[in-house]
Amino acid sequence: MSEEKLAFVGKQVKDIYGTFIGKVVGIITEIDGEIESIGVDCGSSGIKQLPYEQLVVQGDFVFFIPKWRLEAQKLIRQKSLTLKRMKALQEIVAENDGMKEDAELVSIKYEKKLNELSEAERTVVDKLVARLAELDAESKQVKAVLFDAKLQFRSNEMKEETYQQVKINTDELIEHINNERTEIGNVRAKLSGLTIDNITAEVVTTAPTEAMPVETAENVQGGQSATAAESEPVTAAPVEEKSITVTASDSNEARDAAWLNQVIQQQ
Repeated sequence: MSEEKLAFVGKQVKDIYGTFIGKVVGIITEIDGEIESIGVDCGSSGIKQLPYEQLVVQGDFVFFIPKWRLEAQKLIRQKSLTLKRMKALQEIVAENDGMKEDAELVSIKYEKKLNELSEAERTVVDKLVARLAELDAESKQVKAVLFDAKLQFRSNEMKEETYQQVKINTDELIEHINNERTEIGNVRAKLSGLTIDNITAEVVTTAPTEAMPVETAENVQGGQSATAAESEPVTAAPVEEKSITVTASDSNEARDAAWLNQVIQQQ
């Protein structure tokens, strides 16, 4: 096995919102030597296997991208392209009525594709709603821990330094949860805003965005990055979005946090 692949071992793993997951203890490969997944030591939760295509490597860390995000980005890109082509067909027919018969045959193909994407969109939205429910439950658990610590502090069972440390840790977890909530809201807004009229308006008013190079798990093998492709900016209707910010816990993580903020903003 190449040294590049072995470089995964020992790295810390976080999700893209900053929450620590564990440490890479091993790599599972296909029979041809390609990486299938990595084994992550999650402490008392045991070893968890994370799919290779959901990983992004940056410096000393491996970042885990949730499956819902990859599925949503793929759907947004496909829906955007389908709507653009359907609009282009309409414009061709409007300019040359003699092309109407030919355009109708092609239009059927894209209408069928759009119907398929509508089914996929409902599935993705259901997953986003379910994830929001999970985040609400996690948020309540974190707040319960903080509230209990506050009670212990007020009743002199806990020192102030300990309480402040609990507060810092729980505030950080709540921030990660809110970051994911915000991104889910952004994704849902983009999906609902993808219409033929909005696509047209964006094409006219917005200049092309240059894609940002990202070091991904695929780069470790010297191949093309599938994950980076999933993170390409999508041309859609302008929607109001709240910014997502990942904060570094210390100065040593500042560079990684700045890079990660760029990755998260590319939706």
